[in-house]
Amino acid sequence: MTTSLPDLTELGNIPAEYQHIHKLITPADGLALPDAYLKWYEVRRPDAEIPAELADDAREFLRSEVAAGRLDISGELGFVIHHLCGESFYFLIVCTWRHQNEMWETLYGQDMATGGGYRLVPQGSHLEVICVWELGAVLHEQQAWSRYLRSARDAEAKRDYLEDRFTGAV
Repeated sequence: MTTSLPDLTELGNIPAEYQHIHKLITPADGLALPDAYLKWYEVRRPDAEIPAELADDAREFLRSEVAAGRLDISGELGFVIHHLCGESFYFLIVCTWRHQNEMWETLYGQDMATGGGYRLVPQGSHLEVICVWELGAVLHEQQAWSRYLRSARDAEAKRDYLEDRFTGAV
């Protein structure tokens, strides 16, 4: 099958000043909730750090969202991506596995420059999903969950899934 492509001159253009960099994904301690468990990933520039107190605040925020019933992930396994974007903006992306093979997502954002804590990111009809750096963790998790689905899916297999973490440059 041969496809005739349109003129691509005006499609998908990136500003000339944009410089794409590598970022680092590192796993952190998972988040145990009353009836859910989430792996934890940090995404950041290699020369940046997510301060421990901000990571603790993010964990406490998710605990409070679950306790208040605003984040309904009861009985689920999944992962969190805590992404430092630029100098002061953080995404907190909560992903869980539902219906055997579907990844569900809740997205929060926080701008430390303006304060106010994490807020649910409103989504329109064409949704922001995952950036190229976050995708590194998502791709690993897709493979890890698929290995779990092909396993005995017992307690040992669940532990294997939860211990299967990605780390590296993306």
